[in-house]
Amino acid sequence: MDDDANKAHSPLRIPVPWLFVIAYMAGIVVQFVLPVSIGSSVWVAIAQSLGVVMLTVGAILAVWAQWIFRKVHTTTVPYETPTRLVDWGPYRFTRNPMYLGLFLFFGGISVGFPFVWSIPLLVAVLIYVNAAVVPVEEGHLRENFSEAYHLYCHKVRRWV
Repeated sequence: MDDDANKAHSPLRIPVPWLFVIAYMAGIVVQFVLPVSIGSSVWVAIAQSLGVVMLTVGAILAVWAQWIFRKVHTTTVPYETPTRLVDWGPYRFTRNPMYLGLFLFFGGISVGFPFVWSIPLLVAVLIYVNAAVVPVEEGHLRENFSEAYHLYCHKVRRWV
């Protein structure tokens, strides 16, 4: 199947990074319409600290994973044919460091500010990515890298 046909049949109509942005922004809108507080200043300080850690780890993870894909000249687009199986760097610990990084990044901002309503929306995006996007990507990787990908899946978990 060529890339155009794959794109037409892909469950992914909107690029995954945009799904995270949309969920985050929708959460901000809901937060302003239906404000939710996380409580005392102590809880706010804890949330801000946790948010900074999540945001930092997420940014590093996503950028590192993206850099590796660019370095080896393979695609990050789910319906395009990958040219190389990446199993080093953050891919030694998770098969989806870009998605995990995006979740941690936007989750960190949501926790740190706090935009409470963004959190369940981001979780919903992660559930969608896990159920609809990742299986498509894994199918392409199985087709292109058969035994090597099978072995990689046994060594590295989908998430963490």
